[in-house]
Amino acid sequence: MSFLSSLDIGGSALSAQRLRMDIISQNIANQETYNTAVGADPYCRQLTVFTEKKTFSNVIKSYEEAEGPKYSRGTYYLGNRNNYKYAGVAVAAVIEDDAPYVPVYDPDNPLADEEGYIYKSNVDNTKEQIDLLAAQRNYEANASAVAAVKAMLSKAMTLNGK
Repeated sequence: MSFLSSLDIGGSALSAQRLRMDIISQNIANQETYNTAVGADPYCRQLTVFTEKKTFSNVIKSYEEAEGPKYSRGTYYLGNRNNYKYAGVAVAAVIEDDAPYVPVYDPDNPLADEEGYIYKSNVDNTKEQIDLLAAQRNYEANASAVAAVKAMLSKAMTLNGK
């Protein structure tokens, strides 16, 4: 039933945004770190990459397996099949940001390179705060959507007996 699939879609989005907020929190916690050894890199900012759970091959397979007309009034449909079986959000990867590290001139530091620089993490607190706010808003929107679906399901159950 596609109506129940909307809970899966919202739930996957909630999980993805939660992971995004965890990664952002980790970035904020490590924003003041420096390289820990000569020639070593400091903490690198992490980014989450989201993708749709619905893959192209799954969609094509669904349409190939569908019975009856495949095209009607400009939209594809699958009859009574679940159109949203593979719908939702997935975390494709957690990648490192390619922004350069911040050099800090400290020639007396034993971890300094030949020019006297130690390197600070490439995490920018302003960017992280903005990303965190966006992730929080996305989480709240998905939580509202899931709550609305739950309310509709509850109402449908009460109307079923009448």
